[in-house]
Amino acid sequence: MLSNDATIFQVKHEMMKAVAKYAFEGVYNEKRDQIPYELSPGPNATFRCCVYREREVLRERIILAEGGTLHEGDYNMIQVIPAACHGCPITRFSVTDNCQKCMQKACQNACKFGAITMGNRKAIIDPDKCRECGQCAKACPYNAIADLVRPCKKACPVDAIKMEAESGIVKIDKDKCIQCGACIHSCPFGAIGSRSGIVKIIDAIHSGKRVVAMVAPAAEGQFGKGITMTSWRTALKKIGFDDMVEVALGGDLTAQAEAAEWAEAYKEGKKMTTSCCPAFVNMVNKHFPTLADHISTSVSPMCAVSRMLKADDPDVITVFIGPCVAKKSEMQDQKIDGNVDFVMLFSEILPMLEAKGVELEPEEYDKQQASIYGKHFAHSHGVTDAVVQSLTETGESTDIKVEVCNGAAECKKALMMMKAGRLKADFIEGMACPGGCIAGPSARKPIPMFKKDRQDCLSKTEDITIEDSIKKHVGEELNFSMHRA
Repeated sequence: MLSNDATIFQVKHEMMKAVAKYAFEGVYNEKRDQIPYELSPGPNATFRCCVYREREVLRERIILAEGGTLHEGDYNMIQVIPAACHGCPITRFSVTDNCQKCMQKACQNACKFGAITMGNRKAIIDPDKCRECGQCAKACPYNAIADLVRPCKKACPVDAIKMEAESGIVKIDKDKCIQCGACIHSCPFGAIGSRSGIVKIIDAIHSGKRVVAMVAPAAEGQFGKGITMTSWRTALKKIGFDDMVEVALGGDLTAQAEAAEWAEAYKEGKKMTTSCCPAFVNMVNKHFPTLADHISTSVSPMCAVSRMLKADDPDVITVFIGPCVAKKSEMQDQKIDGNVDFVMLFSEILPMLEAKGVELEPEEYDKQQASIYGKHFAHSHGVTDAVVQSLTETGESTDIKVEVCNGAAECKKALMMMKAGRLKADFIEGMACPGGCIAGPSARKPIPMFKKDRQDCLSKTEDITIEDSIKKHVGEELNFSMHRA
């Protein structure tokens, strides 16, 4: 979810807008090296300690905007920006001035590693000996030992954030990282970002290839009153996209496919999980690999729409637009045939629009492409509601129990219960972001701030079943597979 990082957001936005502007003008290669100097002309710094650090941060961000990597051999979609990562304390536990240097010496006695000694005024923690077990902080009767967990590390639900001992720069363990993006907006220095395809997308548009945008249902309501999917279609076509398709239609397709899987699994007594949240799928594959066979084989709504478009035109370039960083990993790491060619965050498409002088403007919603159930995929519980609706439409039993996991912590708990054979529910709906996709890392506002506008958008949706929506917008027979294999 978007945090209070207005300065960081503005720096990212202006950099991405400059990249897009020069790419659209066809002079990107000639102008790329001057962007840091344009945005940080000096002599005074505007967002870091000096203009030299500012320019280096911008240079590294430009590499990410090009889809490059900042660390040799590391192609994780989420990357640490070394020039920006330097302001956090090296040691986690720190003795504050509240320390009374008491006679009890509770902190020193609690430490099993001999890391605490008594100084002239207060206790002292030796960072070379400290193992960050936290026993000293628990033992102190004055709560005088502060637990200074780095914000990125605190936000990570799978302990994938480590720290290099010598430099203090954060390192992401790609074998643990589920690429949920929670760390990105938690960093107060803007030191974590994601690789982008913005330059390659603009190049594809310039090449004359058919490039189709696919906008996530999470977009509805986040950009102000009256900004509908029609508004998105109009704006995107103005900057060169051939057309736009609602990913909510993929929600209808995935709901129907998962309903068939759930019905069969329920009859067999097999427990299953959803497959539409890539961060959740990454969590299962990396942290609970023995449960991988329980993941639904149905592809995500994003992949479903991409396959639909590629079945009609194999040469089409498909571009997903939404708030989910993990979709980039689905595109890259999960290697699903027919999936999208590029994933763009809201924070990437907006500067691309602005670079061409295009704004999202209020328009009547005149070309519905999905049912309300497909649109609700963006909400926690929405996948379950859509699958149950599809089961109802096909006459299958809906007497099923679903563990709806709202956020990564709940996902981990449910998966641990499934692994231990103690999960009471028949199925797990896993959403790594609390609230669902509408609260993804690149969401524009907290849910309460756009809830009313979203409800207004969704209220205009025609009352249509999932089955009828698919027949109307896809056809009687699918000429593409809805399964991963």
